[in-house]
Amino acid sequence: MKKNILSLADIRKAAEQGNAVARNNLGVMDITGKGVPKDDAEAVKWYRKAAKQGDADALFNLGIMYQEGKGVPKDDVKAAKWYRKAAEQGQADAQTIMGIIYKEGIGVPQNEAEAVKWYRKAAEQGNADAQFNLGILYQEGEGVPQDDAEAVKWYRKAAEQGHADAQNWLAGIYRDGIFVPKDDAEAVKWYIKVAERGDADAQMILGMMYIEGKGVPKDYAEAAKWYRKAAQQGHADAQNILDIIDQELKGIPQDDAKAAKSYLQAAQQGDAEAQTILGMIYKEGNGVPQDDAEAVKWFLKAAQQEDAKAQFNLGIMYQEGEGVPQDDAEAARWFLKSAEQGIAIAQFNLGVMYQDGLGVAQDDAEAVKWYRKAAQQGQADAQTILGMMYKEGKGVPQDYAETVKWYLKAAQQGYADAQFEIGGMYINGLGIPQDYTEAAKWYCKAAQQGNAHAQYNLGLMYQDGLGVPQDDAEAEKWYRNAAQQGQAGAQTILGMMYKKGLGVTQNDADAAKWYRKAAEQGISNAQYNLGMMYRKGEGVPQDDAEALKWFLEAAEQEDAKAQFNMGWMYQEGKGVPQDDAEAVKWYSKAAKQGNADAQFNLGLKYFYAEGVLRDTAEAVKWYCKAAEQGHVDAQNWLGDLYQDGIFVPQDDAESVKWYSKAAKQGDAKAQSRLDEMKDKYGIK
Repeated sequence: MKKNILSLADIRKAAEQGNAVARNNLGVMDITGKGVPKDDAEAVKWYRKAAKQGDADALFNLGIMYQEGKGVPKDDVKAAKWYRKAAEQGQADAQTIMGIIYKEGIGVPQNEAEAVKWYRKAAEQGNADAQFNLGILYQEGEGVPQDDAEAVKWYRKAAEQGHADAQNWLAGIYRDGIFVPKDDAEAVKWYIKVAERGDADAQMILGMMYIEGKGVPKDYAEAAKWYRKAAQQGHADAQNILDIIDQELKGIPQDDAKAAKSYLQAAQQGDAEAQTILGMIYKEGNGVPQDDAEAVKWFLKAAQQEDAKAQFNLGIMYQEGEGVPQDDAEAARWFLKSAEQGIAIAQFNLGVMYQDGLGVAQDDAEAVKWYRKAAQQGQADAQTILGMMYKEGKGVPQDYAETVKWYLKAAQQGYADAQFEIGGMYINGLGIPQDYTEAAKWYCKAAQQGNAHAQYNLGLMYQDGLGVPQDDAEAEKWYRNAAQQGQAGAQTILGMMYKKGLGVTQNDADAAKWYRKAAEQGISNAQYNLGMMYRKGEGVPQDDAEALKWFLEAAEQEDAKAQFNMGWMYQEGKGVPQDDAEAVKWYSKAAKQGNADAQFNLGLKYFYAEGVLRDTAEAVKWYCKAAEQGHVDAQNWLGDLYQDGIFVPQDDAESVKWYSKAAKQGDAKAQSRLDEMKDKYGIK
C-alpha cells in the first residue's frame, strides 16, 4: 500500500485538518498497526475520506480493502470501482491490478483487450509487474496479436528492473534460443541475477553451465558454489549431484590439464578420492582425451577401496556399456555396494533394476525396499515411483493414502511427474477427497514445467470447466502445448477444436493437420476423423482412396464409425471396386458394436439380398436394433412393415408406435403417415 513517512502526531493533525495525503497515511498506519492499534475499519474510514478528495493512493488502498475484505465485506465489484478511479488518475499499481482483474474476470467481465490497455498504461510508467504481464499477453496472443519480439521487449524492461520471473524467462530463452538468437553468456547473466535472489532452479542451472563451460569459462569451484546453494534449499537434484561428484566440484584448478596431472599423481599413490575424480575427468574429457576405458580403470580402483561414489559410477559404466561390455548384472552388483553405503541415486537405480528384472531376478518387494531408502533421503524420482508402487499394489499392499504421501513429497520438490500424478489422485478422489480445484492446481504446476500429459489434462479441465472456469481458449492453449510435444490425445482434440471452431477460428486445414499427427501415432478416433475429411474434401483435397486408407486403420482397431464407413465405401465403390459382400462384412462388425447406421444398412442388405442371402427375419432384427437407438429411417421402415404386414404380422398399433417415434424427431414423412392413418382408420 502506498504511504508517505511522517510522524504520527503530524499525520493525525494534518488528517484532522483535511489533508488527503495525511488521511491516506493514517489509514496505512491503522492497517499495519504502525504507531497505532491495528484497526481495519479505522483504516477504511481514513482511506474513504482521502478517496473522496480524489487522492489516488487512497483510492487504490480502498480497492485493496474491498478486494481482501478488510474492514469491509469482501466485494470484487466495489474493489474494481475504486481501482478504476485510481487508475484513471494514472496510479500505476492500480492500472496493473486493473489489467489483472480484466484478465481474470474478477469484479468485471473478463476482457483481454482491456487487460492489455491497463497493463500498457502501467508498463509505460515503468511498473515491472505490468511490463512482465504485458509480455505474457504478447507471447500468448491474448488481447493483442501474438508477437514474440514485443513479448521479449516487455520482459526485458521488467527484467532490467529486477523482476525475477522476467529475468528467469529471459535466461531461458537465451539458453534455448527461443524468440532470440541462442546466447549462453546472456543466459548466464540473467540466471545469476535470479540465482542471487535465492531461486534454487536458477542456481541449479548455473551450476550446470559452469560445469559445461557454457557462457562462462569452466569453473568447478563456481559450479560447486551454485549447486550447494540449491542443495541447501532442499533441491533434490542438486543434492544428488553433490553426492555423486562433490570431489570433482570442490575446486579443480582452472587449468584442466594440470588438474588431471595432479589427480593422476594422487591416484597412483592409491588415493581413492583422487581415483574417483580422475575417473570423472576421463569420463568427461576435462584436460585429457575423453576415454571411457581409462575412466572405468580408475573407478574400479576406487570402488575396490569401497569408495561409494566410484562404485555408483562404475555401475553406470556397466549399465551403459561405456568402457566395458554392457552388463546389467555387473551394474547391479556395483549399485548394490554403493546403495548399501547410503548413496540415494544408487538406491534408486537398484530399485529400477529389481523392478525391471535387469541383472537381478525381478522382485517388486526388493524394488520397493530400495526405492524407500532413496525416497527417505528426498530422492524425488524414488518418491514418485514408490507412490506408483503403492497405487498399483506392486511389492506392497495397495494403499492410496501412502501413494498420496509419496507423490506429495516429490511434487512439493517441484518434480513434474509427481505433480501430474497427484493431480490424478485429486481428480479421482483416491487417498484424498476428490477436489477438482486442487487437481487443476497440480496439473498447472506440472504443465508449466512442460509435462505434456499434465498440459493435456489441464486442457480437459478448462474445456469441461472442472476446478477452473470453463474456457475453450485456455483449453486450446494447453492442448497446443501438449500437442506440440507429440501428445496424441491433445492432437486429436486440437483437431476437433479447429474443426468446430472452439476456442480458435474454425479452420479445416488445421483440423486435418492435427488429426494427421495423432492418426500417425495410431489414435483410431483421429484416423476416422481424418478419413472423413478426405472423404468430404474438407481441409484436404477430396480423395476416396486416402479416406479408405484411414478408415481401414481405425476400423482394424475396432472403431465402429470407421467400420461403418468402410462398409459404405465398399457399397458405393468409393476408393475401391464396388463389393456388397465386403460392405456386409464391415457393416456387421460395426452393427455388433451398436452402430445404428450400420445396423440399418445391414438390415437393408438382408432385405434386398445384397452381398448376403435374403433373410427378412435378419433384416427386421437389425431394423429393430437401429430403431431402438433412435434411427429415424429404421423407425420409418418398421412403421411401413407393420402397416402393410410385410415379413411381420400386420399391426397398426406397432406401426403407429414406430411412426410416432420418428415424428417426435421431426421427421415429416412419419408425421404424414400418422396423419393418413388417423384419417383412414380413425386411429388416434
